[in-house]
Amino acid sequence: MNCEEIKKNIGIRTVLESFNLFPVKENLRTAFYFALDREEKTPSLSVDFIKNKAFDFGTGKSYDVISIVQTINKCSVSDALKHLEKLDFSQDKIEKNNKEGWQTRTYEVSKIHEIIHPALVRYLKERKVYEQSHFIKEIHFRLRWKNYFGIGFLNDSGGMEIRNQYFKICLGDKDVTLIENGADEIAVFEGFFDFLSYMNIENEKDSNSDYLILNSTAMLYKAEKKLNRYNKISLFLDNDSNGKMITEKLIIKYENVEDCSLIYHNFKDLNEWFCSRKL
Repeated sequence: MNCEEIKKNIGIRTVLESFNLFPVKENLRTAFYFALDREEKTPSLSVDFIKNKAFDFGTGKSYDVISIVQTINKCSVSDALKHLEKLDFSQDKIEKNNKEGWQTRTYEVSKIHEIIHPALVRYLKERKVYEQSHFIKEIHFRLRWKNYFGIGFLNDSGGMEIRNQYFKICLGDKDVTLIENGADEIAVFEGFFDFLSYMNIENEKDSNSDYLILNSTAMLYKAEKKLNRYNKISLFLDNDSNGKMITEKLIIKYENVEDCSLIYHNFKDLNEWFCSRKL
């Protein structure tokens, strides 16, 4: 095969796996990997399995399957082709033959409505956020020939962040969720359970803030421009190394940033602290 045929016929996932590289975050079409050419704590390499290409948000570089091998092996195009020729891409051919159907019907949503399923109601009550269920939906869907249901939280690209007691995935495109109230200050959360916990704490007060839910710290790049217009930024990120790194980055980049994780410093996140309180 020539270069163009290789780019079309060898899947980017197969190439990355040949270097023992696997996604940190993944939905049905795209995934985030750590960068190919440097160490990092937050994955910045976005891989589109349908387009068979990758984009590094840290450097602005785009990659195909050949340039990935060149970058990792620091080699010429001809040496990269030799590496690719050794790979078993029979599965890639199968996926290519089914690509049109796979792309248009990766999942099928059967029902979306208010939260009524006893298992989801119980789960929300265990997380002490059932009172805020008007922000979320019950969603039933079929994925890879199996039926599932969970709690759905809409993001700004129309994708749905899905959670239940056993799994977390995203249906559709991954993105942040911005809830605007016309305020000049904003509260930032890593996940929507933290946001729902905060709304429980603030439920007796008039809203004087906008809210940004990252849905993944890997989505920070989508949030940075949105934060420019706010006079005050309150951060409610996780108390782990990743959350601390993002907090430090935002404190350096913006003025009037407050690290509110000190409130729950002995806990993983805001929701865990909220669940531990004796009301």
